[in-house]
Amino acid sequence: MASNRHLGRIVALQTLYEYEFRLSADDKSASVDEILDRNLGRYDQEIEDTDFVKKLVEGVLDKQDELDDQIRPLAPEWPLEQIARIDRNVLRIGLYELLHLADQVPPKVAINEAVELAKAFGSDNSSKFINGVLGTAFRTLVEDQTDVETESK
Repeated sequence: MASNRHLGRIVALQTLYEYEFRLSADDKSASVDEILDRNLGRYDQEIEDTDFVKKLVEGVLDKQDELDDQIRPLAPEWPLEQIARIDRNVLRIGLYELLHLADQVPPKVAINEAVELAKAFGSDNSSKFINGVLGTAFRTLVEDQTDVETESK
């Protein structure tokens, strides 16, 4: 059975969305581990690479403040708190993959997968917004960093 990372990203998005929603509702019983285990359990036959899904969820939560700080200047007309919760989490996943999983996920794949998540779960304009923000993130945070590293060698 092949690993289905696209479905894994959907599970990660659902988990992050539910966890953020429950925290915003002041649900003291919200446990990301419980939510993730339940969501992964629904697809235990389809998702082989559950470690990737767990790494994605844990990584996004671990780096959330850093990711949010990097997203803000990329979309200055849209305060992060006003961006739809689903779009905010898609952006976090995409940016996390671009910055922290580049050895496992090519940048074009990370951006394309985020755009596909936005098409499936966001509003009519979400995919264009996600594509624009992550495209800018790639140019400013990934390509520029690669250029600096290359020049310093």
